[in-house]
This record gives sequence, C-alpha cells and structure tokens, in this order.
Amino acid sequence: MFDMFSMMGKIKEVQAKMKDAQDSLQFITVTAESGAGLVKAKANGLRKLISLEIDASLLNQEDKEMLTDLVVAAVNKAMDEAGEKGRDEMKRQTEGLLPNIPGLDLNSLGL
Repeated sequence: MFDMFSMMGKIKEVQAKMKDAQDSLQFITVTAESGAGLVKAKANGLRKLISLEIDASLLNQEDKEMLTDLVVAAVNKAMDEAGEKGRDEMKRQTEGLLPNIPGLDLNSLGL
C-alpha cells in the first residue's frame, strides 16, 4: 500500500538535498582557454563568469576582432564545462533519493 506520509517525508528530504547541492555549485570552478592559452575564462557551477585573463600580446587595436573571438570562445567553453560539472554534482548529491518512477522527469529540476 502507498504510504503518503513516507513519500512526503522523502520529498522534503529531496528538497533539502537539492538546496544543499545547489548551494555547493558556487564552489565548483572550471577554467577554459582559447588561442593556446592567450585568453582564459574561469566560471563556477552556477554558470557565472568569475574571472577573465587576456595575454598582454593581444592588447592592441589590430587584434581587436581576434581578441573578441577568443574571449567569446573561452567564456562559452567555461560556461559549458561549468554547467556540466554542476549537473554532475547535482546528480551525485541527489542520487538515490527518489525511487525510479516511470514518467517522472527530473530534467526540469536541473538534474
């Protein structure tokens, strides 16, 4: 027989674990680079840019277009990696909390 109180307790546990997992995402960091390391972007698991390093050799007017392209590439790569690590961390911290229920889609929760 289905135990509603048990299920409600499990849902509260999942909510608490999800919050803890989301709070920990700010501490996950990734660094990505483009242009053989001339531009480096650092992002966290919340997909926020933390820092950007640009090699001094790129800081002249003639290379402005190339610099823009390298910055975009490094930031996009860092954001992709940060999102991936964030999803992995969320899955790791919430693994096994909910039973495998057919039709239950956790993708909308960021898992």
